[in-house]
Amino acid sequence: MIDKKLREEKLKMWQLQLKVLEEDLKKIFLRKGEAAREGDLSENAAYTMAIEDSDTCRVRIEEVKKIIKDLEKET
Repeated sequence: MIDKKLREEKLKMWQLQLKVLEEDLKKIFLRKGEAAREGDLSENAAYTMAIEDSDTCRVRIEEVKKIIKDLEKET
C-alpha cells in the first residue's frame, strides 16, 4: 500500500498522461482523415501509419486507464 499523498500525485500524473494521449489520438484521427482524402488507401503510407499510430495510442490509453483504476482502488 502506498502513501495517500504519493498515490494522489501518481493519480494526477496518470490522469494528465491520459488527457495527453486522448489529445494525441484526436490529432491522429485528423491525420487519418487527411490521408484518406488523398486517394487510394491501399497505397497510402500516411493512412497506414495513422491507423498503426491510432492502434498504438488506443492500447496505451487502455493501459493508462487500468493504472488509474488500480490507483483509485487503493483508497
